[in-house]
Amino acid sequence: MDPIDTLITARWVVPIEPDGRVLEDHAVAIHRGSILAIAPTREARARFAAEEVIERPTHVLLPGFVNAHTRAAMTLLRGAAESSSFDYWLNRQIRPLEQRWLDAEYVRDGTELAIADMLTSGTTCFADMHLFPEVTAQAASAAKIRACIGLPVADTPSPWAGSANECLAKGIALHDEYRDDPLITTALAPDLDSSADETLVRVRRAADELELPVTMRLVEARSLGSLDRKQVLGRLERLGLLSPLLTAVHAPELDNGEVEQLSGVGASVVHCARSAMKLGISECPAATLKRHNVNWALGTDAAACSNDLSMLDELRTAALTSRGLFPTLSPIPPHDWLRAATLGGARALGLAEVTGSLVAGKWADLCCIDLSRAHTQPVYDPVAQILFAASRDQVSDVWVAGRRLLQEGHLTHLDLADVLHRAQYWQARIGESLEQPA
Repeated sequence: MDPIDTLITARWVVPIEPDGRVLEDHAVAIHRGSILAIAPTREARARFAAEEVIERPTHVLLPGFVNAHTRAAMTLLRGAAESSSFDYWLNRQIRPLEQRWLDAEYVRDGTELAIADMLTSGTTCFADMHLFPEVTAQAASAAKIRACIGLPVADTPSPWAGSANECLAKGIALHDEYRDDPLITTALAPDLDSSADETLVRVRRAADELELPVTMRLVEARSLGSLDRKQVLGRLERLGLLSPLLTAVHAPELDNGEVEQLSGVGASVVHCARSAMKLGISECPAATLKRHNVNWALGTDAAACSNDLSMLDELRTAALTSRGLFPTLSPIPPHDWLRAATLGGARALGLAEVTGSLVAGKWADLCCIDLSRAHTQPVYDPVAQILFAASRDQVSDVWVAGRRLLQEGHLTHLDLADVLHRAQYWQARIGESLEQPA
């Protein structure tokens, strides 16, 4: 028998690749952090001598979710600004709050709270876009979760950097620091509205030289009217930023020609359904992206606007709104939604070769969901149950690179009591400022 570290048996295994497959009574063999094999349980038990055997007879085992866009530190502003227009929420509420409170301590404590939120709902990899990226990277590394850290670039001075030059210098230094890290990768994250053409050209050159993804939000420019929506993609094309390295977050109201443009260059789009709906922002229909073979992924955005970072909730909202708001478009099958929340996200972050699906040789980034509850029985299709019925409290176990970070619903590498204590400390400080008259 072959010695391995861990053998996980499950009632169902959904590998994502090959597409549309559900394996019954299968097991995943893990050794040295990677997936060694996926095989029928009886065969796996006969073949492997595991140091640990984990049996999940009523569960579905699948790749961990990839949250392709969030601003983790802003979890400390969850619920601080509600029921307002996007313009008012952004410019009159959230930006003033962050200008007052944003520092390294805020980012560390908010990121750790976000990681606890994400791990307990099955996320094994997240993409972040916020200031003080080195603090986010440190927090993710300490928590042993996979993360793609956005390197912010803007001409406007911030508490983190005084200029675009300083942003790029700090960002490239951070990239170099984590160049060989198995869990932490980086992406350039320019702010489209506050970056001159010259700055964006430098971003493109750095991305080409370092082979880094470029992730940027398109929503502010379009929603606030600073650019006609046609001009946004036109500007990116003119500056050479429309490429396979581009991930467009919040790409609202794309028409067929624009979607074809993104498809033609191999760019990705991140769909953030809940935050878009809550802030009154339109999103490009996922069915249109799918029809044009655009790689599309899902993200929760910040908890300051979407309120929670559960990809299960994001999945369900995105699927239901896609069908309800665009009934004339072809429905998207449950497997395609699950693929967007896993492998689609990994592709958008440049990580599809190492995570996002259960394939021998990839890192063992997995989550396990218990379908034995009354509201997820009977099970005719486990993928449909995940999409339309399962809740975050049914996530029992999470592994990143073979290390179990959630065991039977309990975090193993984060001190949850301490994380919550620091969240309450910030609530008291920020809450007091909210009560003060303007």
